Amino acid sequence: MNINFKISTDTATVVVFDLQSLKHRITDTPDWWSIEDDEIDEINNGNAVFLNLGSDGEYSINVVDSLNDYNGFAYINSPTGNIFIGAGEDTTGGDLEPDDISSVSGNFINVLPGSYSVKFKKVDSEIYLSFSPSKEKRNKIEESIRL
Repeated sequence: MNINFKISTDTATVVVFDLQSLKHRITDTPDWWSIEDDEIDEINNGNAVFLNLGSDGEYSINVVDSLNDYNGFAYINSPTGNIFIGAGEDTTGGDLEPDDISSVSGNFINVLPGSYSVKFKKVDSEIYLSFSPSKEKRNKIEESIRL
């Protein structure tokens, strides 16, 4: 898998999730995930990965087959195999979800339904992600992921 695209974020955050995994948040406030306890809860449940980047701006997303040198990893569950990668502000909430790619900053990748280890790395404005099948689908973090 070698997929590259650009995103622009005003929340200094990249999010990775299967829309089905966050359906329960659709009627929540648009920025529910900016509450650290809610963000950590969804990461620990394997519903999403939020990567706090440190600054707003444009980033290149590079989905690669594997990452040997990475900043960290988290497990995610993808019940449909259709994973959104994009700006944090496009996370499901406020009666909206990123189902129309022309109106959000991000893109979808297709994988087989299941659980994945998502490795991540940030080099300047380049974000690298790799997805490896995993039996694990939950995380045990205590604070937000910061790159």
